[in-house]
Amino acid sequence: MSENITAILIDDELNSLQNLRQKLEEYCKAVHVIAVAQRPEEGLMLIRHHKPDVIFLDIEMPKMSGFGLLEELGDYDAEIIFTTAYHHYAIDAVRISAFDYLVKPISIADLQNAVNRLVSARIAHTRERLQVLKDSITDVRSQDHKIAVPTSDGLEFLMIGHIIRIESSSYYSKMFLVNRPPLLVTRLLKDFEEILAPYRFFRVHNSHLVNLRYIRKFVRGDGGQVYMDNGDVVDVSRRRKDEFLKLFQQ
Repeated sequence: MSENITAILIDDELNSLQNLRQKLEEYCKAVHVIAVAQRPEEGLMLIRHHKPDVIFLDIEMPKMSGFGLLEELGDYDAEIIFTTAYHHYAIDAVRISAFDYLVKPISIADLQNAVNRLVSARIAHTRERLQVLKDSITDVRSQDHKIAVPTSDGLEFLMIGHIIRIESSSYYSKMFLVNRPPLLVTRLLKDFEEILAPYRFFRVHNSHLVNLRYIRKFVRGDGGQVYMDNGDVVDVSRRRKDEFLKLFQQ
């Protein structure tokens, strides 16, 4: 994305709206705010009229949530940065779909980091990510859902059930997948641990996150080892062993 980014801000709270606009104008010169809206219905009209590069969108709004607005908006390929007053279930859905989010009160550093990521983004894939988002905000946590995974040249959309395990690799992570070579992704293992825990993934070791459905055998030891269906053998740390074994007693 170029360094001349047009933006629309949508938030039902006037103070939040004014605060975000001020910070963008003072500290994020690449972003040009072309319109703001307190009502989602007004925001929809402004988006359709101005066609901005990015929408800063509050998740919690009366009558129509941020997710509801996107449903109404339909097929539009703008970047989206969600804003929210607190951490809750929706954040997991936002993260698994590789959208950015900011928690209020929004710090200048977090805002600048989000804008910098926006400037360096090469491919939006907004429609695909919105489908991932829609699937993941349902009550059912299915491995048939997809996850948007950032790589060095864009995004890949993978079936969660096709991820056998993930291994820490410095500032990256290496994904081991069903019927394809390993994939190096630009996200830390701890991020995947948080996002994928509801999908029956467990961090058996500081460097290893495994999909429990692909474990073939556990061999006892100081910590132990798990044998995966693809033939990989992964160490289990001593401090995670008891919690890991409890998962199979539920």
